[in-house]
Amino acid sequence: MRHARVLAVSAVVVSAIAAAAWAQTTVTPLPDNGPIQTASLDVDFSRTTWGDPVAGQGKAAACAACHGADGNATVEMYPSIAGQSERYAAQQIALIASGQRTSGAAAAMVPFVQNLTPQDMRDIAAYFATQKAGAGLADDSLVSEGPYKGMKFFEIGQQLYRGGDAGRGLPACMACHGPSGAGNPGPAYPHVGGQHASYVARRLQEYQAGQTHETDKAHFQIMASIAAKLTEQEIQALGSYLQGLHNRADDVAAEAAAGPAPAAP
Repeated sequence: MRHARVLAVSAVVVSAIAAAAWAQTTVTPLPDNGPIQTASLDVDFSRTTWGDPVAGQGKAAACAACHGADGNATVEMYPSIAGQSERYAAQQIALIASGQRTSGAAAAMVPFVQNLTPQDMRDIAAYFATQKAGAGLADDSLVSEGPYKGMKFFEIGQQLYRGGDAGRGLPACMACHGPSGAGNPGPAYPHVGGQHASYVARRLQEYQAGQTHETDKAHFQIMASIAAKLTEQEIQALGSYLQGLHNRADDVAAEAAAGPAPAAP
């Protein structure tokens, strides 16, 4: 089995804008573009200020064991959170602390987050928001049967992520999560580029199941309505594609940092 890095290029930005317009007319309810929503949470962010990443670094010490010191987790059951938006990450901490998010390894986080203040949550989230997200490899083995026969496995996910499937009412994922998977901090759509394939698949399966303890279900329902239409193969392929998704600029920067290649003998 071979693998590949998947590049997000600027040429798809125009497509993303068009896809976003289509997504907003085909997915209900429409996303909320206001400040952090607190009405449905037991954690009140209304009196907090912007997170302080310097203060957050110290407060995030306990997070390193699972998520990595810089937020790039090496164990697949734990999500990478480097580059995640402050708003989204703080919301997820609040949901776990209040018992509204319980899936996966959320229970393991409860002792570490239940005594955090709302400002602590924003500070920790701000620290990870400043960290550079990495990326893995996408599976580029050929599909031998089924509707996607002849395509590379990650290309199934790429096709859905960039173009959706109008015939099934599936909007392009990048309409909300961006061409490079960097997310949208306004309506708190998460950064998904470079995320572990197995973690992405598990989250999509949870949305597909359609059950949540969240009292504000608006964002969950958006994802649930999309995931319900995906096949298991498509879910796994989306995970693979996202695992390898990164900006071309990241490769350029890495090459520049490495310096010129050694001369051939």
